[in-house]
Amino acid sequence: QISEDGREQPVDQQRMPGFVHLPSARQLTVQMMQNPQILAALQERLDGLVGSPSGYMESLPKVVKRRVNALKNLQVKCAHIEAKFYEEVHELERKYAALYQPLFDKRSDIVKAAYEPTEEECEWKADEEEELTEEMKEKAKVEEEKKDEEKEDPKGIPEFWLTVFKNVDLLSDMLQEHDEPILKHLQDIKVKFSDPGQPMSFSLEFYFEPNEFFTNTLLTKTYKMRSEPDENDPFSFDGPEIMGCTGCTIDWTKGKNITLKTIKKKQKHKGRGTVRTVTKTVPNDSFFNFFTPPDVPESGDLDEDSEAVLAADFEIGHFIRERIVPRAVLYFTGEAIEDDDDDYDEEGEEADDEEGEEEGEEENDPDYDPKVGRRAYC
Repeated sequence: QISEDGREQPVDQQRMPGFVHLPSARQLTVQMMQNPQILAALQERLDGLVGSPSGYMESLPKVVKRRVNALKNLQVKCAHIEAKFYEEVHELERKYAALYQPLFDKRSDIVKAAYEPTEEECEWKADEEEELTEEMKEKAKVEEEKKDEEKEDPKGIPEFWLTVFKNVDLLSDMLQEHDEPILKHLQDIKVKFSDPGQPMSFSLEFYFEPNEFFTNTLLTKTYKMRSEPDENDPFSFDGPEIMGCTGCTIDWTKGKNITLKTIKKKQKHKGRGTVRTVTKTVPNDSFFNFFTPPDVPESGDLDEDSEAVLAADFEIGHFIRERIVPRAVLYFTGEAIEDDDDDYDEEGEEADDEEGEEEGEEENDPDYDPKVGRRAYC
């Protein structure tokens, strides 16, 4: 549009009769992605594509298909050999667990003050960068002795396992404030493997000193495993899988059961209109719910909530067995956590760089909507 003085003026598209403003392709995409019905339909379509054949196999000559079937039969045999491999690994774990156990027992004795380590056992050579001068060592020694004089001599390593749990995100997420006074009494955690010739399984044994909360000195959690391909889906085999778990009964002292809480509700009578207060006992969040997992029916069918609880439970049980028990002192000091973080540094930096580049490109796009442009990473 040109003005009387010859200068170009912007066109008011909204006031031009018959003019229809067409959104850009990106704006259309954003609008579609904000529509839950479209998203649901798209997800359903994508779910239907998962595992669907590409059509390539159907296009192969019959004689080639026969040979591919022969390869698949070989693959099934490989899966059965792999299952045997994992069974032997389980046997090796059992064998070496017996070799580790005397060391873990000594660790437990030191933690609970049943054994005082010698000067030689307590010597630890620091990393070169952490080495101190003789003067600094002497100063540190004097300060430590002064602190020891000011307070009572602690026995063993107080709150060892509680500190381990609090230092590990996977476990600290389970802890509630009311769990901590009880876990201060936890003295040891052991892993026990199934006996030779018995179905594959492992148990976690939690040893407690006498306390005011329950009369048990041992709480157990047993995980049953299977190391064999599924007859209906042999190609899905990827090592032993946990088939179920059983906990134990905690003999709580009266009034100390922190897995339950009492709530009061007011109820109004429909006819008379009177109000009464009803007391109900309901489940309460607690680490000790770990010992009462959902029952797995013989059919194996579970609702979504139970499946989610069991999936998290299996992950925690496996982590305690594989990482916490063998390396407890390093989780107590935080060194194992630093090592875990180091495993992800490089990948994280790369992801940050890539994300930064993407954000830059999106910000330069005039149609970019920052509220819609966020991504969730699992």
